[in-house]
Parts: sequence; structure tokens; C-alpha cells
Amino acid sequence: MTVRVLVADDQTVVREGLVLLLALLPDVEVVGTAADGEEAVLLVAELSPDVVLMDLRMPRLDGVAATRAIRAAHPGTEVVVLSTYSDDESVFAALRAGARGYLTKDTDAESLARAIAVVASGEAQFAPRVQRRLAEAVAKTASAAPGLPDGLTHREAEVLRLIAQGNSNAEIATRLHISEATVKSHINNLFAKAGVRDRAQAVTYAFRHGLGDAPRSGGLGG
Repeated sequence: MTVRVLVADDQTVVREGLVLLLALLPDVEVVGTAADGEEAVLLVAELSPDVVLMDLRMPRLDGVAATRAIRAAHPGTEVVVLSTYSDDESVFAALRAGARGYLTKDTDAESLARAIAVVASGEAQFAPRVQRRLAEAVAKTASAAPGLPDGLTHREAEVLRLIAQGNSNAEIATRLHISEATVKSHINNLFAKAGVRDRAQAVTYAFRHGLGDAPRSGGLGG
């Protein structure tokens, strides 16, 4: 299936370079480009792309605000941030706005292609550097949350911690010595309790509630 992509970046050379790069990728079609966030929002309404590659620092409407507007009005369009910045503030602002992926501009073509495909399928994808920062940020806030929010069980909190560290369902199953079906059940339960839709929002939730370390008291029941 061809993934229809919109490129949003205020730098002409970056936009044109991305268009040329994406044209070389199989199963990717660039349907339009935007020079700022406001234009990106308008073009999404007009073109209905599957994925938007979104810069963060743009005039008129920045990438975070544009992402929020796009995800609210067009939930079928996913957003992958492609930014020079990978600081905590930028990353978590983008995730809170609804971005499902976050790459830095030094990413290679293979990683970009993989991110587009993964995000278009409904999963989250982060650059390794960003994933490490997410895991570190979650771990740093772990001591701030002595209890578990929203009725999460200890096992659900442990699964959430492993999600925040970038583990797949299969990897979580191996780490916890449970089946993938059980992992999926825990994920569905914790997503419902936390009110999150996907792994990207789950990472933000973990960061906000300090669930970076596995609970060590009360067992692992549930």
C-alpha cells in the first residue's frame, strides 16, 4: 500500500531535499509540501495525507500547534516530527500534541522509510537518541510518584515502563516471561485506564506520572 505523505518545513532546501529523498522510496508518494504550520493544516484538510513529516520551529503556526490541530480534525492522518531538536521539552510537547513519531534531521533514508511505514500502520516510532531521552526522562521522575495512578496494577505499570524504554510486545513478553497475548491484554487495560490511544501517548503518560522504574512493593499481580 502506498503511503501518502505531506512534508512541512519552513526551509526550502530541506523541503526539496525531503521530496527528492522520498521519491526514491518504494510505496511512498509525496502529495504536497507546506512552508509553515498553518499551510500544513490547510493542506491536510485538502489532500488527506496518511502521514505528515512535521518540522517543529516554523512561522505563523509552529509544528506542535499544527500537530494538535491536525490530529484533532483529522484523526486518520498521523504525524512524524522531523526536527533538529531532541530536548525533552520539544519531544514531550510533540507527543502531547498527538505526534506518533519523532526523528531528528540527521536520520538516514532507511530509518525515515521505516518510521513512515510504522506510523502509517498505527504504531509509534522514535529515533534511538529520542528513545533514550524518553527512557531517561521517565526514570528521573520515578521517585516523584510513590503510588500508581488511575487504578493501574503493578504488572500494568511494569509493562508501561518497558514500553517507555522502547520494547516491543515480543520483547516485553520475553522480559516478563509471559505470552504476547497477555502483554496485549495488559496494554489494552492500561491504555483504557490511562486514557491514552497509542504507545507515544503512553510514554508521555509514564513521564508525567513518574512510572520509569518497575514497582518493587506489593508484588506483580494483575
